[in-house]
Amino acid sequence: MKKVAIIGAGIVGATAAYYLSKEADLEITVFDHGQGQATKAAAGIISPWFSKRRNKAWYKMARLGADFYVDLLADLEKSGQEIDFYQRSGVFLLKKDESKLEELYELALQRREDSPLIGQLAIMDQASANEFFPGLQGFDRLLYASGGARVDGQLLVTCLLETSQVKLVKEKVSLTPLTSGYQIGEDVFDRVILAMGAWLGDVLEPLGYEVDVRPQKGQLRDYQIYQDLESYPVVMPEGEWDLIPFAGGKLSLGATHENDMGFDLTVDETLLQQMEDVALPHYPTLTEAKSSGERVGIRAYTSDFSPFFGQVPGLSGVYAASGLGSSGLTTGPIIGYHLAQLIQDKELTLDPVNYPIANYVKRVKSE
Repeated sequence: MKKVAIIGAGIVGATAAYYLSKEADLEITVFDHGQGQATKAAAGIISPWFSKRRNKAWYKMARLGADFYVDLLADLEKSGQEIDFYQRSGVFLLKKDESKLEELYELALQRREDSPLIGQLAIMDQASANEFFPGLQGFDRLLYASGGARVDGQLLVTCLLETSQVKLVKEKVSLTPLTSGYQIGEDVFDRVILAMGAWLGDVLEPLGYEVDVRPQKGQLRDYQIYQDLESYPVVMPEGEWDLIPFAGGKLSLGATHENDMGFDLTVDETLLQQMEDVALPHYPTLTEAKSSGERVGIRAYTSDFSPFFGQVPGLSGVYAASGLGSSGLTTGPIIGYHLAQLIQDKELTLDPVNYPIANYVKRVKSE
């Protein structure tokens, strides 16, 4: 039986653990230090189709990542799991220059040919939008796509790990190459997945690697609204104040994008208040809402904002992924699935050549 270690229990590591746990000839151990995980503070919006990023490889990953949720949910339901962490309730896209809505509508129409999941598209006035999201204001028109979804990343990760029934070790670890395999803690493993997000350098730099991954701090605030928001669409304006409604009256606002903060996990009340002040004119109901807490996480970015995955150069049997940025909940599951496929030499939908790890993880000296 082969022993596989996964370092990092966020969305990538948890998905990889789930799919690897289906293989009877593998023994899986997941290691996680439990601090700053981006998944815990992710806004949870699945709606990549309006992006105008020129990186075609990124868009393909994000598009297929949104589609992949259909397969993931079906697999979890077969495992007897209740799907309470994901709902396709639609998305509202707001633009300061509302004349750009037609262009985005046409773009989405074209992309719907490859991604039917986009669903119904419409440019709505405020009265029509309020039928879906009562009380939303501060605009004349917005763009609606019925296929937009929201996901509670922490609930999803918990579900994946519990369903996997893998061994979970909550500690910070290092990686030591041996003649055969890799030592992590007191055990030796045949294969290793590094799903550590912004912390990837902690394991690879001591082994002589230069890692082009930097941290970005994200904060959001959760509120309790005195009405059920289950059917409300996600609201995506320009800026950082996305509104993500959930069943039971939970509403999330965020998240910030803070560079040059290192791994600081302290709550910045000033920034959260600024975000609320910008959101209030569009959703005055927030004044009546009760704050139910804040979440802070660290995203991983590369210098050109591109994600990567594949085998670590020079470390046979060690695979890594990082650089997902703010689209981690969209792209994380499909990347985790691909890492599980790589471990087993199985067929891939995404070609790692288009997400080259060697551009971001480089060996600078031999150990």
